Amino acid sequence: MHRWTPEGLSGVAMLVVSVVVGGPVLFGAAQPEIPRALWIVLFGALLVALFVAAATERPSTVGAVSWAVAVVTAWAVVSTAPGMGLLPVLLVIVAAVSVYIVPVRVGLCVVALNTFVIAWATAQQSGDTGATILTSGFYLLIQLATLFSSVSLLREQRMRRELTEAHVELQAASVLLSESARTAERLRISRDLHDLIGHQLTVLALELETARHRDGEQAREHVERANGVARELLADVRSTVGELRVEPLNLAAALTQVACDLPGLEVQIDVAPDVDVGEDQAAAFVRAVQELVTNALRHAGARTLWIEVSSERGGAVLSAVDDGAGARKLTVGNGLRGLAERFEALGGSVSFDGTCGFRVTAWVPSS
Repeated sequence: MHRWTPEGLSGVAMLVVSVVVGGPVLFGAAQPEIPRALWIVLFGALLVALFVAAATERPSTVGAVSWAVAVVTAWAVVSTAPGMGLLPVLLVIVAAVSVYIVPVRVGLCVVALNTFVIAWATAQQSGDTGATILTSGFYLLIQLATLFSSVSLLREQRMRRELTEAHVELQAASVLLSESARTAERLRISRDLHDLIGHQLTVLALELETARHRDGEQAREHVERANGVARELLADVRSTVGELRVEPLNLAAALTQVACDLPGLEVQIDVAPDVDVGEDQAAAFVRAVQELVTNALRHAGARTLWIEVSSERGGAVLSAVDDGAGARKLTVGNGLRGLAERFEALGGSVSFDGTCGFRVTAWVPSS
């Protein structure tokens, strides 16, 4: 899940708030209970750990370790600063970041421990039980509100992504269903052509055969009938051929329809004018774009996806790349494996590269 979004926790804002609340000690307005240089080192370690944890694109070992370091250093920073001021806000930030790194139950446990640290530090400072309860309760509520707000944001983002993926799948199915309906219509016309014209040709042959064995006026009558049948046959052929003159699938329009109106992802599609593919190849390209868009939304955290289709090597080549995180050790899942199998079944090939964004090159021979 990419978190550098308006809906998520902004890493820059988080660091700014952290520096502001730590300002009194940083700039000498308050003296910590430990050497000031050591406190500043702990505070710096906290900022770095928070930044790494918040910048992690998806739950990972690096993110979890960084967050754990942030938790411990935040406890040390808060508990060693007299007068605390707004320093407990650091613990609120740590609780908010937990939602993106660890399960909610772990975040709740840390909230409880954070509250204990705040209560202990307040008691050490004032010795007033009422102030301790009031302060710790206040920050407990803030932590819970922040944590559950982050949970709601994550859930909303997840639902939005799932709706977008469903939209892409529906658009792809619509394109393929439309082409399937066109194919079914052509099959219907071909059957009608066989049944109707086959019957008329049989009648025409019988009339001519009969005329061949008759003389005079009787033969003329059969020839006239044969002439009428031939004219009807010509009209039917012209009508049927006219119905068969359907426009081929507009590949550029079909691919654009699959990838249109996607919140959070801009898809740029360029199809060369000389690209000529059959129905099966076009269906493979439509499914490829569907998978690429879904991958960019679900895994890559991309903002832009570029797709280009051109004529090369006696066929058509689809080249796609996004500006997402990529993956140096690429793991091919079921979706990408199915994409490769689809192209290989048509005599083509597919290659993947995750070193700089996520790149796919798919080739299929001309039909």
